[in-house]
Amino acid sequence: MQKSTKFLQYCPNKPFTDIKLPFVGVIDKNNAYLCTKKTNKKTMKQLQASIKELAQQYHTEVVAIRRHIHANPELSFEEHQTSQYVQQKLQEYGIPFQNGIADTGVVALIEGKNPHRRVVALRADMDALPILEENNVPYKSQKAGVMHACGHDAHTANLLIAGRILHQLRHHIEGTIKLIFQPAEEKSPGGASIMIQEGVLENPRPDSIIGLHVYPLLPAGEVGFRSGMMMASSDEVYLSIKGKGGHGAVPQHSIDPVAIACQIVTALQQIVSRQNDPTVPCVLTFGKIYSVGGSYNVIPEEVKLEGTLRTMNETWRAEAKNRIRNMVEGIATAMGAQASVNFVQGYPFLVNDDALTQRCQQAAQQYLGKDNVTDLPMRMTAEDFAYYSQVAKGCFFRIGTANFDRGITSNIHTPTFDIDEQALLHSTGLMAWLAICELEAVAE
Repeated sequence: MQKSTKFLQYCPNKPFTDIKLPFVGVIDKNNAYLCTKKTNKKTMKQLQASIKELAQQYHTEVVAIRRHIHANPELSFEEHQTSQYVQQKLQEYGIPFQNGIADTGVVALIEGKNPHRRVVALRADMDALPILEENNVPYKSQKAGVMHACGHDAHTANLLIAGRILHQLRHHIEGTIKLIFQPAEEKSPGGASIMIQEGVLENPRPDSIIGLHVYPLLPAGEVGFRSGMMMASSDEVYLSIKGKGGHGAVPQHSIDPVAIACQIVTALQQIVSRQNDPTVPCVLTFGKIYSVGGSYNVIPEEVKLEGTLRTMNETWRAEAKNRIRNMVEGIATAMGAQASVNFVQGYPFLVNDDALTQRCQQAAQQYLGKDNVTDLPMRMTAEDFAYYSQVAKGCFFRIGTANFDRGITSNIHTPTFDIDEQALLHSTGLMAWLAICELEAVAE
C-alpha cells in the first residue's frame, strides 16, 4: 500500500445489531448510536460481558494472527511485510488507518460517540530479534537467524483483536481510541521516538496511552502492574584500549591492553557500588570484550569493550558517564596505554502515571479477578514506551504467558522463548476493557 496522508475508511459503518446492550440513547438515520447520558454501572457490566464473549469468539483468530507473524519475523526498521499484514487486517475489520509513519508504522482510529471528548491510545510493537529459533513448533520462524523472541508477535496480534472488539462496540463508548502499531522497539533510537516526531500523538492527541508486554514469569491468565518508576534508562558504552602488541613470552616489551581492560572492568564496578547513591538503581554491564588482532600467544595492539549503563535517575545518568570516562582514561594512562570512551544515548527510564496505573489495575481486577492481578517489581530492562510516557500519561503493564506444566517457561530474548497462547484469550479482552474504562474515567 502507498503511504497515506489521511485515515483511510475502507468500508461503511454497518448497522450495530450484533451486540445486545441496554438502550440508553437514540438511533439516528444512519444507525448511529447517540448516548444521552453517562454509561451506568449495569451497562458497563454488560459491556464487559460482551467483551469477554467477543474475546472468546476471536481467540482462534488471534492465535492464527500471532502464529503468522511469528513465522514471518522482521528485524527493526524492516517490518514491511508485518506492516502490510496489519493494514490488511485493519481493512478487513473496517477500521480506518494511516500508514507510513516511521516508514512501517501504522496508526488506526476507532471513534465512538462524541469522539473529541477523550482519546486513549493503545500501543503494540512489531519487530523481531536477530536470534535463531530452536523451538520445534508448526509456526517456527521461516527466516534463519530472525525470531520473535520478545513476544512482539503476541503484542501485535493482541492489539489487532482488541481493536476489532472495540470497533464492534464503538457505538457503546464515548471518545476515541487510537491504535499504534510501532516498528523498531528493539533498536535505538527506537520506533517510538520516530513515530512521536512524525506526529503519532497528535490529531488527535491522546489523554493517556496504554501498552503491554509478555511476561514469562507469570502464568497465562495473570497480569502485573507497577505505578511510578518501572524500567530503567539504557545507554550503550563502547571502550577502546590501545597498548603495544608483542609476543606473549616477553610481555615486558609490550603494553598489554588485555590486562589493562581487565583492570578497567573491575574498577568500573566501584562507580556503581561505591560512588552511586545506593538508593538509586544502577547497573553497568560489559557483555563483549575482544581484541583487534592477537592470539593465544600474541599480545594485541588494541582491546575493545561493549556494555550497557542503566539507571533511573537522569542526574546520576549524566554523572556516571563522566566518572566512567575519567576512570577509564586514568587507568589506561597510568598503565602506559591510551583509551577512548563513547556513549550512545538510549531510551529514557519508564515512569507509569500513578493515577492511570491504579485505574488500570482496578479495571484489570474487575475483568480478571483480584487473584489474577499482581504488583510488579522495578526492572532494569528498558523499553521505548518510555518516550510515550514523557508526552502523555502512560501505563505499561505485563501479561503472564507461562505454562509451567507444559514447560513454556523460557525467558524473553532466548532461542526457546514461546508463550501459552491461552494468555491471548484474556489479554485481548483486557486491553479493550482498559480502553473503555479509561474513556469512562473522566465521567466519574
